Amino acid sequence: MTGVMETEDLTFPLARECPFSPPKEYKEIRESEPISKVSLPDGTWAWAITRHEDVRAALSDPRFSADRTNPNFPMLIKGQRQNQNPDFEKTMLSMDAPEHGPARRAVLGEFTVRRMEALRPRIQEIVDERIDALLAADGEVDLVAELSLPVPSLVICELLGVPYEDHEFFQVRTASMLSRTATPLERRAAFDGVVDYLDELVTAKEAAPSEGDLLGRQILKLREEGTYHHGKLVSLSFLLLLAGHETTANMISLSTLALLRNPEQLAIVKADPGKTLVAIEELLRYFTIVDAATARVAVADVEIGGVTIKKDEGILALGYSANRDPAAFENPDELDIDRGARHHVAFGFGAHQCLGQNLARMELQIVIDTLFKRIPDLKIAVPETELPFKDDAAIFGLYALPVTCK
Repeated sequence: MTGVMETEDLTFPLARECPFSPPKEYKEIRESEPISKVSLPDGTWAWAITRHEDVRAALSDPRFSADRTNPNFPMLIKGQRQNQNPDFEKTMLSMDAPEHGPARRAVLGEFTVRRMEALRPRIQEIVDERIDALLAADGEVDLVAELSLPVPSLVICELLGVPYEDHEFFQVRTASMLSRTATPLERRAAFDGVVDYLDELVTAKEAAPSEGDLLGRQILKLREEGTYHHGKLVSLSFLLLLAGHETTANMISLSTLALLRNPEQLAIVKADPGKTLVAIEELLRYFTIVDAATARVAVADVEIGGVTIKKDEGILALGYSANRDPAAFENPDELDIDRGARHHVAFGFGAHQCLGQNLARMELQIVIDTLFKRIPDLKIAVPETELPFKDDAAIFGLYALPVTCK
């Protein structure tokens, strides 16, 4: 191995150059030395992998472990390792083969395209109700509070069987867990609060499981198979609740903003709703809101892109860099909803690719089609420079998006 750029003076995570562009260092590293050493907040280092081809190769290689309890796993939030709860069952995100496959298959049937289509009428009702609330507002209204957050929150609560009246409880704590500015103690307290809540919820459902929600179906199915485990269902519910509202909520806000600031792109969607799903793939690629959740640690020596990554060394497979790689996407910094680039890695890649991606796509499709049909004169109510972007969070998005509807 020769000529590897020593970039350990770069401490990850890096700030986006602007809300619509990755950190400028991504392009520099990708062009000069696409696999480079970078520093982490805890003083350790990892390999940053920046090219689309290499990111996909790394994420599909079983010699890279997703086990966050591994002492060498790269952490992007200072103090995160010290605040892990040893009694909390690992989520699927932290499992490797052979443990990961059965855990994923146990719940995979809940997220098939067919099952998601069965949810479409109810999701449409939820979206219509929230747009009614937008239209009822007098003057400026926050799209995040009235639409972006409530839609996925209501959907995941109904899917799991979580009382929606508790949504503020877990939304506040989720925000704290994902904040890079919160203290380790604050993040741990938020985590423990959500886990305790879900522990009580699962316990209640065990007493009278129902086919009417995902958690009840899991209890009935796994008990019949003889594989039911209380702690594992708590961890599954934690993962689905967290991922099921935060990511989609941020994509609703950002997608709305992007289409409003690119009226020629919005006009294409308005003229042909059949373009919406293609537009969603491009919006997912363009923003890549969960950039470095695809961290891994090598459990054997692996050669990627001509660089040997040794056992126990960590990697950051940078999805945002991969999704702006000109070798994979022509003019990658342009928003082009006709691109049709389904090979993006916004949902990850390989065995851990996002379980709920079909649900996320459907929610985004229904929101975009309905929002711009019912409110064709939707406008951003403040200058773009005043919008509060989530630069301090592990999942990028908007804290608020003031709009006018009339």
